[in-house]
Amino acid sequence: MMMRRLADIRCFLLDMDGTFYLGEQLLPGSLDFMRYLSHSGRDYLFLTNNSSRSAVFYAEKLTAMGWPAKPQDILTSGEAACLYLARRHRAARVFLLGTPDLEAEFAAHGFTLTADAPDFVVLGFDKTLTYDKLTTACRLIRAGVPFIATHPDINCPTEDGFIPDCGAMTELIAASTGVRPHIIGKPHRDIIDAVLAKTNCPASATAIVGDRLYTDIATGKNAGITSILVLSGETKAADLGSAAVAPDYIFADLGTLRLALAADDQQEERLPVRG
Repeated sequence: MMMRRLADIRCFLLDMDGTFYLGEQLLPGSLDFMRYLSHSGRDYLFLTNNSSRSAVFYAEKLTAMGWPAKPQDILTSGEAACLYLARRHRAARVFLLGTPDLEAEFAAHGFTLTADAPDFVVLGFDKTLTYDKLTTACRLIRAGVPFIATHPDINCPTEDGFIPDCGAMTELIAASTGVRPHIIGKPHRDIIDAVLAKTNCPASATAIVGDRLYTDIATGKNAGITSILVLSGETKAADLGSAAVAPDYIFADLGTLRLALAADDQQEERLPVRG
């Protein structure tokens, strides 16, 4: 894929932790970048693999940090899983391993949450996971019920260190059943298909911005959209030499991305009209 000019990007998909903020701290240049997107008439969507929280939670967090976000500005892997299933079996019966936030998300999309003859078993980042849930899920999967996971992250970073995430729970179920799930979230293409359906922006004018090579940047490569790495989170410059996937662009943070985007826009305005 030929690298697209920044000026041609009309919709930016933004990772949050490590890209827009770090824990509870806003990262430098984040608000300036968002203001420039609005000023230049561009769209955006915050994109997260975390399916334990709702879009409402993230909208409130971003608003408290200074950016007035609405729930429709955020897409979680949980909502992406709902959109994926709705395209295949609207009003399906689902056995869900998830938090109350994820249960509410699935209910709002019209799914029936039940262990009685479900059409799908769906695993999210379930901080309310119990042995009974695991036993029921494994029994259903062994019986042939399709297995879906919202995202593949093995660990979730917290202020107190890593905690087991959806990917670790997936490995437990796969070891017991011999069945691996269809995964929705980054770096898989299904989450970008959900994004494109939600934004109505073509892939050729969409870019993903994030701090992780193996999720954010790999998503761009898998989905054929522009990938932009920021070095404000997990990935450092020293990691790039041995990386299995390379971003289209690299910037220190969203502030320096804003400067490059503005410069590219100015250059675009100076180009002679052809025709």
